[in-house]
Order: sequence, then C-alpha cells, then structure tokens
Amino acid sequence: MPGLKPDKEIVALLQLVDDPDQEVFDLVAQKLLGYGVAVIPHLEQLWEFSDAEWVQNRIENLIHQSYYLVLQTELIKWAQQEKPSILDAALLIAKYRYPEMDKEQVMHQFELMRRNVWLELNNFLSPLEQINIINGILFNFFKLQGHELTAHEPRHFFLNETIESRQGNAFTIGILYMALCELLDVPVFAIDLPNQFVMAYYEHIYSFEDTERENAMGQLQFFIDPTNGMIYNRNDIIMYLKKNGQHDRYNYLKPIDSRSFIALMLESLASTYGNIGDIERATEIESLIPLVQLREE
Repeated sequence: MPGLKPDKEIVALLQLVDDPDQEVFDLVAQKLLGYGVAVIPHLEQLWEFSDAEWVQNRIENLIHQSYYLVLQTELIKWAQQEKPSILDAALLIAKYRYPEMDKEQVMHQFELMRRNVWLELNNFLSPLEQINIINGILFNFFKLQGHELTAHEPRHFFLNETIESRQGNAFTIGILYMALCELLDVPVFAIDLPNQFVMAYYEHIYSFEDTERENAMGQLQFFIDPTNGMIYNRNDIIMYLKKNGQHDRYNYLKPIDSRSFIALMLESLASTYGNIGDIERATEIESLIPLVQLREE
C-alpha cells in the first residue's frame, strides 16, 4: 500500500491476517515480518481482540517468527566479532525461548557469582585451589545442579532458566564457569570429547600447531566436569578416549573456540528438541548453527 506511513500500513495489513486465502496471508505475513520487532505490539493487541483460535495461532506464529528473525541477525553479528563472548551468545540463545527475558536480572545474578569468587581468589593459590574455590561458590553457595544431556530437558539449555532455577547442564553451567574464569584470569577452556565436553585448566594457551603438540600437552593441568566441578587428570581422559576408540588424543585435548562451542550447544539443543518430538523447534535451532560459525572476511 504505497504512500501509507508504516503504522498505517501495519494496521491495513493486520486487517488481512484472518484472510482465509493462504496465498494472501503468506504475502501479508511476509510484509509484516519486514517490520521486525516493531510489529509485535500490534500483533499482541490483535491477538487480544481475536476470538478465532486459528487466527490466534497465526498471530502467535507471526510473533515468534519476528523474534526469530531478529535472533538470526543478532547471532550473525555475534559470530563476526573478533573474539565473541560465549556469555553473550548464551543470552541470545535464551531469547529463542524467552524473547522478553530480563537480561539485566540475569547479569545481576552473574555479577553476584563473579564478586563472590573474586573475593576468595588471590595470586598465591595453586590451580587446584583456584578451582576448588570456584566449585565451592557455584555448587555449594549458589547450589547449581548439573544434569546430564540425556535428561532431554530443553530448559536446561537456557541461561536465564539455569540462573533462576539453579538447574542446568554441561553447556549452561560451563558457560557460567568459563565466563567467570575469563573475567578473573583463570585459564579454563572448553574441550570437546566424544559425546560430551569438559573444561581444562591450562598453564597458558599455545597455538597448538602439530610441532607443539607435546609441549601443549605439558601445559594441560587437569580437567573439570562442568556439571559438578569434579576434577580429572590426564590419564582419566586419555582412558576415556581410548574407551571410545579415539587414539589421536591431541585433537581432543585442545581448547575449542567460542563459535565451535556455541555450535555444539545448538546441536545438542536441536537434538533434545528432536528427542521430545518438537520437530519444528529442532529445525529452527539447526538453522541457527551455520550462523554462529560465520566469520567476517
């Protein structure tokens, strides 16, 4: 409808949301989605005045798609940063399920965790003592409880849920753990093992070129299970790899970057949705995976 101001055009389009012709509705939906989140208040108001369930379903889907398109854009921007933060990505992923999430409240709780850990750490602690303090704060004081990924609970993948309920999985608790470590200069990073991931404490990070493999191994102090803080030594992990038929252990004993980590998280979330029969959400989450792996040329 050329010449109309945006709000007037939105109002005109909203009058066609209940059009029984699917082709007409598809065109209307495409135009409405072009307005991004600006159209959502109008859709919410229309939903309140709609009596027909099928129309309400259309409106709900339009609202979801509006948020989803914005999420895609935000994840692309995240991935194109030089050093994207896993904490920022986790907050974006939480908006998939909770688009009106109170980010400030989540960050307030995270800051309380950071401050409690910071008050206990000092420069004279050994690596093991540092980790014991972090474990004590997260798992005893804040009472975080980790669940296996096989629990098939999508809510455990959303950081705001983990902060609020103190229930999470290896990904959400691992994100809190590693984000705290990054802020406090504790060299803990994610590594990807078959069927799960753990965190590793390194003396410092090497480039992990082939010529430095043995040297890099020497910098690896120990491993941490993000679901409960349990500590494993190198032999424990090497035995686990052998048990799973993985003999080139070096490929598994180096840190993965934030893009790879978030891609793994999304893969696991998509699989969880698939396992509970929510194919639509599984497909949407799978579509986000390539976006978080994009790098700006």
